[in-house]
Amino acid sequence: MSDSDQVSKTDRFWSIGADDLVGVLDSSADGLSSEEAASRLKAYGPNTVKDRRKAGIASLLFNQFKSPIILILIGAAVLALFVGDAPDAVIILTIVVASGMLSFWQEKGAADAVGRLLATVRITTEIKRDGRGRELPLDELVRGDVVVLNAGDIVPGDGLVIDSTDLFVDESALTGETYPVEKAVAVLPADTPLSKRTNSLFMGTHVVSGQGDLLVARTGKATEFGKVSSRLEEKHEETEFERGIRSFGLLLLVVTGILVVGILVINVVLKKPTLDSFLFALALAVGLTPQLLPAIISVNLARGARRMADDKVIVKRLAAIENFGSMSVLCSDKTGTLTEGRVTVKGAEDIEGGSSEKGLLYACVNAVLESGYSDPVDEALRAVGKDTSGFEKMGEVPYDFNRKRLSVLVSHSGANLIICKGSFEGVLEACDRAEAPDGNAVPLSDLVDKASARFRELSESGIRVLGIAYKETAATSVSASDEVGMVFLGLLCLFDPPKKDVNETLDVLNRLGVSLKVITGDNRLVAASVGEAVGLRSSLVITGKELEARLKDDPDSIGECDIFAEVEPSQKEDIIRALKAAGEVVGFMGDGINDAPALHAADVGISVDTGVDVAKEAADFVLLEKDLAVLPNGVRSGRTTFANTMKYVFMATSANFGNMFSMAGASLFLKYLPLLPGQVLLTNLMTDLPEMTIATDRVDPELVDRPHRWNIKFIRRFMMVFGLLSSVFDFATFGVLLLVLNANMYQFRTGWFVESVISASMIVLVIRTRRFFLKSRPGNYLLAATLLVWAIVVALPYTPLGRVLGFRPLPWHFYPFLAGIVVGYALSAEVAKRLFYKWTDY
Repeated sequence: MSDSDQVSKTDRFWSIGADDLVGVLDSSADGLSSEEAASRLKAYGPNTVKDRRKAGIASLLFNQFKSPIILILIGAAVLALFVGDAPDAVIILTIVVASGMLSFWQEKGAADAVGRLLATVRITTEIKRDGRGRELPLDELVRGDVVVLNAGDIVPGDGLVIDSTDLFVDESALTGETYPVEKAVAVLPADTPLSKRTNSLFMGTHVVSGQGDLLVARTGKATEFGKVSSRLEEKHEETEFERGIRSFGLLLLVVTGILVVGILVINVVLKKPTLDSFLFALALAVGLTPQLLPAIISVNLARGARRMADDKVIVKRLAAIENFGSMSVLCSDKTGTLTEGRVTVKGAEDIEGGSSEKGLLYACVNAVLESGYSDPVDEALRAVGKDTSGFEKMGEVPYDFNRKRLSVLVSHSGANLIICKGSFEGVLEACDRAEAPDGNAVPLSDLVDKASARFRELSESGIRVLGIAYKETAATSVSASDEVGMVFLGLLCLFDPPKKDVNETLDVLNRLGVSLKVITGDNRLVAASVGEAVGLRSSLVITGKELEARLKDDPDSIGECDIFAEVEPSQKEDIIRALKAAGEVVGFMGDGINDAPALHAADVGISVDTGVDVAKEAADFVLLEKDLAVLPNGVRSGRTTFANTMKYVFMATSANFGNMFSMAGASLFLKYLPLLPGQVLLTNLMTDLPEMTIATDRVDPELVDRPHRWNIKFIRRFMMVFGLLSSVFDFATFGVLLLVLNANMYQFRTGWFVESVISASMIVLVIRTRRFFLKSRPGNYLLAATLLVWAIVVALPYTPLGRVLGFRPLPWHFYPFLAGIVVGYALSAEVAKRLFYKWTDY
């Protein structure tokens, strides 16, 4: 069958029977062979809604030379060739190429490292290949594949349900329907609207409970999600760091534009060579523009990602690393983070507090026979080892986050029973009677006060309590409407002890300026007990029922509260957004189906490797262990990355800016350009070399002890103070060279080149730390690169290449003067740094 015929016949696949669709797709109930799947993948491409082709080496290399300034420089060099100025043209092109290759080398290494890290958290799905299930990446799915789906799985393509057991799917991303939709095998009319196609599954939705097999009819851009991806695909909000980079770029653009245009006009008015003036102005623009900033950011982020991977934190979205470091509030569930996450069944009690073997047995039956999403409670009940072989399952009403209960219909000893397990309140709502210790059913109102009092007593001691109920029925199927008139059987008692080291971890996070807020669906009494046990600072507990009023009438109380209990899944996102609106950088740690919206809304979304696919897909970071103890190192890595990135920003706005400003000023009173355009570019290249190693630099402890955030006003003040200080010593250099040493044009350019490069690289060692620079050891690579640049700069005028570049050897008596200026500049910068940080808080 041709591809076009196949697509035509599967256009309304929900109206085709499963057997017919298998034939149309040339597939089978056991899926495709590996060879056929590989052929289809090659022919139709990966299962993605947008192109994710990795940039090739040629493309990455080209990207280094596509900035407008670089293109103008290349054009100017070509123009210089036409007017006969070949040496300058060759020098400019050589230095532009060298700068681009440096950036290319760094970015390629960063991209390769990131690719290796992302591969470790690639989302997979179970696909039947060669008659057996195999875990394969989602993008390898093809038409005709059969996918095995369980609770928590993302649906990887559009297709027909060919087998299902209590399968409920959340389709809110496509239809807006709040509640999960039950899916089953059926044939529907061709004109059935999307929201009513109960026999079909669609890419981008996810399984809430149950299990089923999906025969894939559409993949990638042909899916419903793919067709509207541009409208439905939510982009991550711009991170604070990205906003800071954008603001910083605008600041430099304004400053550079004013300076360069002004210098070009003045040099032309002073009748200096037009071409040289034009090239000089462009060279200044390159010197003022932090060309390496994208590469520095990429290298810093990639190195930060590697550090975090060593600490068992996998980074999915690099731009969020700085947010991790800036995080001031971390929101998390308590299970598995504050507590061990290993639920222990302490037993079951009847409605008057006595032990109930019947209650425990019925709870175990419910857990063993339910086929939805298995949580730690079910796993603990199954581990009890009760003999449930006499119970045969007939049907199930899966758990949902509104009813807060799960029921199974079973046959036992000739009778049919509905056994219900869930939250204490949720189960009580379904009951009108209670079973007394003697086995008789009495009106619920007679015993509900005793049960509620026991519930509070157990909860206040940190015991998690669920309700158990049952009723006899003649029905052979069950739905949520049958959960009425039930008999309340008793209380299921569970315990999840706090982790041994959680108090210490919370203390470390507090010292790092990160406060923890617990968001849990458990009742307020259990949540408060656990909070007290782990030493949370606030005794205020806000419940889900109180939350809406608090958000409306007293939003400040949200920040004052450390425990949010009895919270609905949809309210987690409300809490996150309220904290963000209060100016906090908010992290959220979640691993469940209902955590995805909050993970996406948070500045820092954190999931775990054992979490469901939809949670991992929404997260920025994936922990290889669900343990708060791994987070402090992640926070430090984020702050280290941020600190090293900011070092480059400070360097670009101090010595480099000062040098370019000074050259612009010198060009106004000298009869010749202070440096040739190629020499300006070489100066810029030489000062860039040490800065390329900044990602490996050591960071002082005080820079990671508390969160730091972008502050353009601070950067602007830093640029003014240290840029002007640099210019003061630049002009001192001009005075010494011209008035004291009587330097000619070649000596002036050579002396100025040597002093400006050495002083600019020297100042890197000063402003990289807030301490006295001799008391904060730089990274080995930074120090080595700095010393290498000094050696090259001093030796260059004595080489044939130096003569080609327009330099000449300096008389030896020049060097003590130049050295004195460099030392004076470094000491002055140290004094200025102390005063600046004393008067400016950052």
